[in-house]
Amino acid sequence: MVIAVALFSAMDAQLKLLAAHYAPMQVGFLRGAMSLPFVLAPIVLRGRLGRLRPVNVPLHLLRGVLSIIMLSSFVYAVRESSLTATYSIFMCAPLVVAGLSVPLLGEKVARAQWIAIGVGLGGVLIMLRPGAGNFRAAAGIAALVAVAGYSLAVVTLRRLARTDTTESMVFWFAALLSIGAGLLSIPVWRAIEPADWPLLLGVGLTGALGQRFITEAFRQAPAAVVAPFEYTALVWGAVLDLLVWHVLPGRGTLLGASVVIGAGLYLLRRESVSRGH
Repeated sequence: MVIAVALFSAMDAQLKLLAAHYAPMQVGFLRGAMSLPFVLAPIVLRGRLGRLRPVNVPLHLLRGVLSIIMLSSFVYAVRESSLTATYSIFMCAPLVVAGLSVPLLGEKVARAQWIAIGVGLGGVLIMLRPGAGNFRAAAGIAALVAVAGYSLAVVTLRRLARTDTTESMVFWFAALLSIGAGLLSIPVWRAIEPADWPLLLGVGLTGALGQRFITEAFRQAPAAVVAPFEYTALVWGAVLDLLVWHVLPGRGTLLGASVVIGAGLYLLRRESVSRGH
């Protein structure tokens, strides 16, 4: 999961650069389409094409819809704000995943954990209040929509892992994202500039590798255990913001992110103790 987060942070920085020239939906299509060759190559070389067969087709389709909503919203958020500010909102995703795991996965969450989830969401409100950081209202809403889409996608991933292979989940995620976002981006399509192809290749490689690692992570452990490791994205986001865009996070962003991370780490601790780790 730590490796996946590092790869996705590099990909997000490249998506932010692309979003300055192309519409969010087109960027979403490019992210999915450029990942497909990198996803397919090792599968073909190992002779594992049979492992691409989807078993739970409805869940694959649902993940495809969620991926389009999540990525287009996220791209819009990072275009309008800094990586660190957007990541700080995204840090509440493990809390949402933990909450959704009760009705959708049948996992148990104690009363103290529900309190931690509420506290963490309060941290999000700190970040979104006027003057708290580098957020515009539209960017904040887009980030929350992306969080909702991501959290639901993670929960469906856990259910899908019971029936489908890792290769199937990774491939159909990228394929359905490409098809759906590609069709929706037709009205706002802009020709790709030759200078942007290196960025597109970078997006494809880091996106494919990151998706592989995150899929395997959620296959190997419960969502409430794996998801908190996403907090390492804040470090990468701050470094990339400083090096590429010369932006530092505001005090409100740091304070809210600290509350969210504290609540998430509490959930991780509770889960580890309950499993005797």
